Amino acid sequence: MDGDGLAELDARITGCRACPRLVEWREEVARTKRAAFADQTYWGRPVAGFGPSDAALLIVGLAPAAHGGNRTGRMFTGDRSGEVLYAALHDVGLASRGTSVSVDDGLELYGVRVTSPVHCAPPANKPTPTERDTCRPWLVRELELLRPSLRAVVVLGAFGWQAALPALAEAGWAVPRPRPVFTHGAHVLLDGRLDGPDGQEGPEGLKGLELFGCFHVSQRNIFTGRLTPAMLRDVLRTAARAAGLTTLPDPG
Repeated sequence: MDGDGLAELDARITGCRACPRLVEWREEVARTKRAAFADQTYWGRPVAGFGPSDAALLIVGLAPAAHGGNRTGRMFTGDRSGEVLYAALHDVGLASRGTSVSVDDGLELYGVRVTSPVHCAPPANKPTPTERDTCRPWLVRELELLRPSLRAVVVLGAFGWQAALPALAEAGWAVPRPRPVFTHGAHVLLDGRLDGPDGQEGPEGLKGLELFGCFHVSQRNIFTGRLTPAMLRDVLRTAARAAGLTTLPDPG
């Protein structure tokens, strides 16, 4: 566990200006705002991960929403995707409440941290491959800092899956080749390894990791029924148990 290191990382992330297109977009959204939030001051910066520094389970999304995390300054907070995710986390006993509306609403996560491979809100919710790769070192470092406690990862959506696999490899876990394909309900065991991705010495005694795939909690997936709350709870509960976390019975 390295709480100071993770807090320092979060602070560095929020000051990043590496991707001109994303910087321009996030700041433009923060200036123009949505009519429903016209009286609010938008965050308008990169959004760092959220959750304890000794998390056993990491949830990896896509990127902050323009009027969600880009407005509130916290992952999956203030948008409909966050409403679905945090309600499910609360239902399985991993969150203190089922809503997430602002950074000061008192929400706590139990053994879980939420992050994304791209930390700035992208136009049309679509980061470019270059932006994804530019942001990857932040995710790699977050994974490295979580290594002592991390036992499972849930990746929401194919974009996050494609971004997470190389980050996990750089952070020290052995990702199978060919790389596992994303599907809802995917479950991959990643061995810890003693050498890094390019043959350099890696973290000794690194424990294995259980990786799970889940459809993203996007409005489209929820409205079409591609992902239901029950499906999401099932993945979260399975991953939490793999991480050694205690869960509540399914409310049905």
